[in-house]
Amino acid sequence: MDGLILIHKPQNCTSHDVVIKIREILNKKKVGHYGTLDPLATGLMMIAVGKATRLFPFFSRADKVYKGRIKLGFSTDTYDSFGKPTSEVTNEYPDKKSLLKLIEKFKGEIIQVSPPFSAKKYKGKPLYALARQNKEFKLKTSKIFIHFFHLLNYKPPLIDFKVKCSSGTYIRSLAHDLGQNLECGAHLSQLTRTKVGNFNIKDCFTLDKTKKLAQENKIEEFLIPLELLLPEFPKIILKETGSALVKNGSMIFHDNILKVVYPRASLSNITKKRENIFRMFSYEGKLLAFAKKIPEKKCLHPFLVVDSKDVTQ
Repeated sequence: MDGLILIHKPQNCTSHDVVIKIREILNKKKVGHYGTLDPLATGLMMIAVGKATRLFPFFSRADKVYKGRIKLGFSTDTYDSFGKPTSEVTNEYPDKKSLLKLIEKFKGEIIQVSPPFSAKKYKGKPLYALARQNKEFKLKTSKIFIHFFHLLNYKPPLIDFKVKCSSGTYIRSLAHDLGQNLECGAHLSQLTRTKVGNFNIKDCFTLDKTKKLAQENKIEEFLIPLELLLPEFPKIILKETGSALVKNGSMIFHDNILKVVYPRASLSNITKKRENIFRMFSYEGKLLAFAKKIPEKKCLHPFLVVDSKDVTQ
């Protein structure tokens, strides 16, 4: 059982809670996720099962889209509504024009400071653990990219928004920094992740629905197989000799290849922005590995072998 499950995470549970639940539902230990969602947040979580856990590097840099709500008036220590107030409450809010002008400054490439309660580490320890112990530490900064930051509705003190951002962006920090710049304080009160790369929340399953389908032996209805993942990379169908070589991580040459299938035009542009990577398949249609082209040697090098077992099994 190997593949990806799109789960609609409910509020008030951690990402790890979701992983544990899927392990119980599938009775499988090798389960992980491709990106944390805070307990406050809901929405799309990508859960990897079995060999799909090895594909994390491909999905970790994917852009994400969120819809949420920011509450003006005071800031909190966690930068969201689960935290304790860290400023005086104010009822003086900016007008819509001033808000829109400031939002523009958060678009494009910016340096962001992570929240004190986060999984970022300081001297080997997660910040949230240090924050709970009231220990002093230096907050981490990172370079992020905001593709868009749309104001959907503004009824002071509530700001409804939609944002598309690079991986590693903290929407809580975005809310907090907005409040600091507006000089009225702010924190995140609602958040839903709607997209990760090409995956959409409309294709998600709830934990209850996943459990029901699993009990009915209909796992194929929610588990996306390895073979359907990362279609933006060209697909190479290997001869039997090639399959035997690739499972051992050996170089693949032209005479080991049966056929090359390139992605459709809408996906090929994505490929050009990334490394020249190929998906390696057996003649029977099983994903075996990912390989990079080595032009000087006129071959392909398997850098990630997904299936090292006998391909005839």
